[in-house]
Amino acid sequence: MNSDESVLSVRDLKVVFSGFKALKGIDLEVGDQEIVTIIGPNGAGKSTLLDAIVGKSPVAAGHVYYHGRDITNSSPYDIARMGIGRKFQNPNVYNELSVFENLLLALKGSHGVFASIRSKLTRAKRDKIEQVLDRIGLLDKAYAKVSSLSHGQKQWVEIGMVIAQDPTVVLLDEPTAGMTADETFETGEIIQSIARSHSVVVIEHDMEFVKQIAQRIVVLHQGEKLAEGSVQEIQSNRQVIEVYLGREQIDKAA
Repeated sequence: MNSDESVLSVRDLKVVFSGFKALKGIDLEVGDQEIVTIIGPNGAGKSTLLDAIVGKSPVAAGHVYYHGRDITNSSPYDIARMGIGRKFQNPNVYNELSVFENLLLALKGSHGVFASIRSKLTRAKRDKIEQVLDRIGLLDKAYAKVSSLSHGQKQWVEIGMVIAQDPTVVLLDEPTAGMTADETFETGEIIQSIARSHSVVVIEHDMEFVKQIAQRIVVLHQGEKLAEGSVQEIQSNRQVIEVYLGREQIDKAA
């Protein structure tokens, strides 16, 4: 992909922790309304890459561009405000509040838990929340406490909290971890729906899920990009099979 067409562009990115080179010069391009899936063995640098994009891990060298603007080492708050939303591996939700209240807290312009809940709920805010609830498949659970939901449903609430902030780019770190097979499939449907109006980057280990959603796959290994391509190209790549797919015994043809 031409970097001029990218919503998010990472160039020769390096991250170093106490002398350890966690990322050794990663390039990544993410287009408008594209789903890019990042796979690789544990310790490959996948989460570190997302951390560096959102300003959580300091970049030692290289650059991160958002719509052509250099945002390298900007604060996480500023990066979120620009339009890059991040969901971490474990759900970060308010268990004692309802699903609706969690999404209300996430809306752009909301400040503080109690101030947000007590503020006047406008028709526009209600409509926005209902749209998000419908998109994540929880419209019928709007007023249920999050604590009563399944693990997978809690993950969907957090995905909803991210997209309620109207980001252009959504970063998801292992969104299906701990889910049932049905929840995993439904998450794939949700992500494909999100990609109709957002660019999405997903870190994932479940290759069946990757095959369900991926338009392009990037494989990381030991802090470097090992390969990039379609599902078919990655599944037939001998290097990828040796360091990742072969060990997982999932190098069968799609």
